[in-house]
Amino acid sequence: MFGSEVALILFVVLAAATLWSTVKVVPQGYNYTVEKFGRYTRTLTPGLHILIPVMERVGHHINMKEQVMDIPSQDVITKDNAMVSVDGVAFYQVLNAAKSAYEVEMLEHAIVNLTMTNIRTVMGSMDLDELLSNRDVINAQLLNVVDSATESWGVKVTRIEIKDIEPPRDLVDSMARQMKAEREKRAQILESEGLRAASILKAEGEKQAQVLEAEGRREAAFRDAEARERQAEAEAKATEVVSTAISEGNVQAINYFVANNYMKALEALASAPNQKVIMMPLEASSVIGSLGGLAQIAGDAFGGDNNPTGGRPSVPRS
Repeated sequence: MFGSEVALILFVVLAAATLWSTVKVVPQGYNYTVEKFGRYTRTLTPGLHILIPVMERVGHHINMKEQVMDIPSQDVITKDNAMVSVDGVAFYQVLNAAKSAYEVEMLEHAIVNLTMTNIRTVMGSMDLDELLSNRDVINAQLLNVVDSATESWGVKVTRIEIKDIEPPRDLVDSMARQMKAEREKRAQILESEGLRAASILKAEGEKQAQVLEAEGRREAAFRDAEARERQAEAEAKATEVVSTAISEGNVQAINYFVANNYMKALEALASAPNQKVIMMPLEASSVIGSLGGLAQIAGDAFGGDNNPTGGRPSVPRS
């Protein structure tokens, strides 16, 4: 009696365990591979599934979500023989659960080593300056190579990012000195260009001033010449009028002409800077008579008696 009860209990437990092993609930974001007598047969997607007892079992639990892994730091020798330490981060997602489970052993370890190898290959083909300034190019090349290599594993590598690139301390100091020298050089160049521009502007200003001054002198000379021409025309006209009057026998015109020249000669003598006292043997009556002729002509010009016969004015004699 006691043995039959134990056997019944064992049977119930075995049945429950068998039933539990045949009913599988796959959570969201995961896929399970199913093996039948050790051979892959199908993939279980999220939801409730029932397996064939004894014959089927779950082989691998595959995470189908996008995952991130750190790429360990490693030393890389660049094309110009500079040693740098590089680390990064990679993002990947399993697209085919069966391939990721059965095409490669230790998927994450394989991706990490593949990425590290290609980091050394890509960065080793660049100079240090290119390495520090072209991270986007490095990331793109790494992504292209690693994604192509992991396609047969049912994995999609979505991103690879280089986090840190650390050159040796002495190289960093040299780069800092070089950068400082370059900045000082650019500052000197800018200062020289500023001085050059200022000199050019100053020269242009002086040139413009000289041009304007020359144009002013030319305009002044033109106006002086025009004034002299008009004065000469006026003098010629006056001379012509006097000559006409003289030819007609007008004594007043003769007196005007003589007195005018006489006064001009006196004015020239008086304005000489080296003359202070002028003594000339002149007759006062002649000067007065000439001045009288001038007055008579002025009177006739402004409405006085007109003497058409050219009458002789009275000239006092001494």
